[in-house]
Amino acid sequence: MPQHPYRRLRPGRHALPEVGISEEGNIRSLHLGTPTIQSSMNLDNPSELVLSYSRAMMAWLLFVDELPKHITEIGLGGGSFARWIDAFLPETRQTAIEINPQVIQIARGLFELPFESDRFEVIEADGAEYVKVLRGQTDVLLVDGFDGEQIIDELVSEPFFADCRTALSDRGVFVTNWWQGDKRFQTFVRRLRAVFDHRVLMVPAQTHGNVAVLAFQETPTMRDWAALKKRAQQRAAQFDLDLPIMLAAIKSQQHHHHSGLSFD
Repeated sequence: MPQHPYRRLRPGRHALPEVGISEEGNIRSLHLGTPTIQSSMNLDNPSELVLSYSRAMMAWLLFVDELPKHITEIGLGGGSFARWIDAFLPETRQTAIEINPQVIQIARGLFELPFESDRFEVIEADGAEYVKVLRGQTDVLLVDGFDGEQIIDELVSEPFFADCRTALSDRGVFVTNWWQGDKRFQTFVRRLRAVFDHRVLMVPAQTHGNVAVLAFQETPTMRDWAALKKRAQQRAAQFDLDLPIMLAAIKSQQHHHHSGLSFD
């Protein structure tokens, strides 16, 4: 994909939260104006996905037959996804979109981002605006946009979901991180299901009430639980992720028939 010319920022940059850093043992974390941890890095193993919600957001690996050529991340944070993709999907190109220039600066300086190249670029832009110019050009969209207090409204709107669906390739997957305690959670789910024709799955994170929500451009070809279980075991070792536990969490939420995976 060519370098993107898009650079316009959302107005009101002064309203962006202050970025803070904390360290506990070998874990360095990024905060956005509150004590809530937005992103964490293991200083001894930078590519590890430390936070359980970030691991849950990788559940899409259960459902794709081919590994993605391109991933777009909306919300850079401390660069957890960028480091993981660089380590475990070295052939995949990635673009990270981040509206807050301070986050970009701190991620580059203190969170061991991969070197920027034709395989990895960071673009300072509003993710909800940036995604509008993509047309089938990305295979996975990872959306993780909080302002320190709650999810950013623009990233849970129906028009945004529609723009994301347009941005994805034919078998693309949209993945986002929501908090189940948010009173608007069911509204977000309803909007997403409407845009993606009900092809939506939820993967609860192991801690803190976060839920990774996956929406599929097309129904995955593999819908048989036994085959999915086999893939989960194979890819767990390959990607250093507990995919069998994620699959069990998905299955426990599914109203499924014996014929395979249901999206209703």
